[in-house]
Amino acid sequence: MIPYRLPRPLDRLPIIDFSAARSPALDDRRALAARLREVCRDVGFFYLDRHGLPGTLIADQLAWTRRVFALPAAELEKVSVAHSKAMLGFAGIATQALDADTPPDLKESFYVGVHRDPEHPYVQAGLPNHGPNQWPALPGFREHTERYFAALSELSRQVLRILALSLDLDEGWFDPITRDPNSVLRLLHYPPHPQQAKANQLGAGAHTDWGGITLLLQDDAGGLEVRNAAGDWIRADPVPGTLVVNLGDMMQRWTNDLYVSTMHRVLNAASGRDRYSAAFFFNPDYHTPVECLPNCRSAERPPRYPRCTAGEHIAEMYRLSYGRAAAGA
Repeated sequence: MIPYRLPRPLDRLPIIDFSAARSPALDDRRALAARLREVCRDVGFFYLDRHGLPGTLIADQLAWTRRVFALPAAELEKVSVAHSKAMLGFAGIATQALDADTPPDLKESFYVGVHRDPEHPYVQAGLPNHGPNQWPALPGFREHTERYFAALSELSRQVLRILALSLDLDEGWFDPITRDPNSVLRLLHYPPHPQQAKANQLGAGAHTDWGGITLLLQDDAGGLEVRNAAGDWIRADPVPGTLVVNLGDMMQRWTNDLYVSTMHRVLNAASGRDRYSAAFFFNPDYHTPVECLPNCRSAERPPRYPRCTAGEHIAEMYRLSYGRAAAGA
């Protein structure tokens, strides 16, 4: 049993040098895992430095993100999520409300998932969020975004291997449940916060992420805030060369609240300009059971969450957050 302790209220996100994850020495990887364990207990959010991704790949993805949202409205409408049973493609401003207590979010999105043809068994079975991607008429966008998606998938698996070590599990514990992941890359555009915005209306309302882990690429506009253990909102300003990583709800469920899936939000008010980001949600295979790990439970600390599957949880969160916006929450 991994001992539980209350998280500490940090005033800034830690920076994790991830280079040891690629070390051939297990002791190096274990030392990194020990550091990660403390961070995941306290805040579940950190900057990932020296992650191994080429700087050009990152810069180019932000450039393509700006280009896709600069397309004419008529072109984006052709690839609207309204045309996709898998919720892939373009979603406009105020179509989602991540926080049930605030008006719909002031952001627009472009969703890219694991491409599955209409003949794929999951698509034929009608599983939520599984299907073909939609691509706009923007030459080069698909090719680069698919390269970025593949690179983030591999990096996510590396992060999960270190997280497995941090939980005293075999390093490859997560490998079997991420062979056919239900991952999504969400490109995001936040316009400057309008003066006529409704009270308490944000770029992205306060929420936790729903899946396994999230790797966020953000430009230099700022606006991301994370709630610490004391309930205070701390800024997660961009740090050049890093990605922001946070744990999702499934990691908190697996660890029985040992690790935290932390509330965060976006308010693009300070920069006075457009904000662009790319959030990569690395989620387990659809049918993966999500239940308390054996070494995170005891007679004194029994499982706190009912068993569910990864796909069911994510589908329900899509339904709730987009349903709230449609109702004008």
